[in-house]
Amino acid sequence: MSSAARSRAQLGTEKYPALTGVRALGASVVFFDHYSPWPDSHIIINVLAFFYVLSGFLITRIYYEQVQLQRAWLWKYFVNRFARIYPIYFLILSVVVLLGQHADPLTLVRNYTLTHALFHGTPLLIPPSWSLTVEECFYFLAPAFLLLARRRGLAWSFALACVLAAVALGISRRQFELLHTPMFVLTTTFFGHFVEFFAGVWLALWVLRLEKAGAVTRGRWRTAAGAAGVALLILAMACVYHRPQLNVYAILLINNVLIPAPIALLYLGLIRESTLVSRILSGRVAGLMGRGSYSFYLLHVPIIGYVSTRIAGVMSVRPLYVVATFVGTWLVAVALFLLYEEPLNRLIRGRSRSKDRAVGMSGTLFRPAPEAAPCVPAVPSQRLRRMIIK
Repeated sequence: MSSAARSRAQLGTEKYPALTGVRALGASVVFFDHYSPWPDSHIIINVLAFFYVLSGFLITRIYYEQVQLQRAWLWKYFVNRFARIYPIYFLILSVVVLLGQHADPLTLVRNYTLTHALFHGTPLLIPPSWSLTVEECFYFLAPAFLLLARRRGLAWSFALACVLAAVALGISRRQFELLHTPMFVLTTTFFGHFVEFFAGVWLALWVLRLEKAGAVTRGRWRTAAGAAGVALLILAMACVYHRPQLNVYAILLINNVLIPAPIALLYLGLIRESTLVSRILSGRVAGLMGRGSYSFYLLHVPIIGYVSTRIAGVMSVRPLYVVATFVGTWLVAVALFLLYEEPLNRLIRGRSRSKDRAVGMSGTLFRPAPEAAPCVPAVPSQRLRRMIIK
């Protein structure tokens, strides 16, 4: 990597570096779930929950103490979200549209506006991007959630989310294309996944209290207990999947309601405890991959579809071309982050004057650094996605 590229990668000293490494690890797990070295095998892990909890934590930790329902603040907030999420999505989606010669106007509008996963049956031109719609719904509602939590308490904010979920389920019973059915709402929309985000919100508020109190965290039990809880629920999920009759509601209970709690505890351990796991995830390689994980998430399925099939014709051993695709995708993703995603993010934020410390990451998660903003990793579970399509 050139010195210029290295300087662009050094966005500041991260306050929670292990969480950046979590994104790299999660994106890698998703890749091998979508493209296993062994045919017809899949990893039974709800990676989405890890990303949704992380998104809830980051948005709350960054914006909780500054949130305002005023036009100037909201403008800067949404510009920051747009600058981080949309430019790289627009680029990769446009390439996919050109390669696939997609021309249906409604499909294009819904995919380009990131509303595609709210409408049942809409083709997903980048298949994993349905979870981006879930993330965008949270970003849109987050200022109201955070302000209500700050003024009245987290319980009131969570109650509002429950009411919105109930309204969405009510609409879904009409079986419109929008929200379609209760199962569609529970599996594919924010209203079925809001508990995962709120686990991250709770974690951020807890970390804020600890940091303000100057509390010193001792021991390593949080990391161990969180990992053990996640492992037990993954085992329970595997047992459900191996039953002759798949219990969809048991999967939803584990994925959407139960597993966020141990994930939040695990993250608390990664933030506050010094362990081998946290040190590995805080390393430079994991950090750079974590920053490029959003590009990786968007790229991996198109690269598998348009490039890896040709590699398969040269390499007869499946594990070899799967690993070659994995490595190649990471190299392209990191290059895109360094040369396109992050420079354009900074350009948009600079032009819109949205780099204020009150609405940017530099005043909270980085110390001190030029303007920087959080990546939003969102990647789906392939098996759950197939269940939705059915």
